[in-house]
Amino acid sequence: MISQLANLNWISVLIAFVVYFLLGALWFTLFFSKQYKISLGRDNETLQNKPIFIVGPALCSLVITIATAVLMYALNIQSFSAALEFSLLVGIGYLVANTINIAINPNIPRPILYGIISGTYHLLGILIVSIILVIMK
Repeated sequence: MISQLANLNWISVLIAFVVYFLLGALWFTLFFSKQYKISLGRDNETLQNKPIFIVGPALCSLVITIATAVLMYALNIQSFSAALEFSLLVGIGYLVANTINIAINPNIPRPILYGIISGTYHLLGILIVSIILVIMK
């Protein structure tokens, strides 16, 4: 399966990554900023803007995008309907479930809200990534 790395359209991977990362930036700072702060128990605070909070999500988004591309190429996903099915399976089965699992700990005061906000971002993100990869395959 790793051999698929040589077959990837790296331009599509780069574009999909940028879109996924920018969606996250907008999602957490503009679209759902207030709800996100509430889920963290910091609704009356300004969240820190350290480099790790930009570089970390960027690297994670890149890894997710590359893994998605490898899987889509290995599974020969070439249609929008197959990309949608794949996105729902991976999005719900891994990204949303893992996000909610991570949120269920004593450090997240509103884990379900956090899971909904972050999990939905990843579900939409993987759908967009998959569509871009199918279009540019």
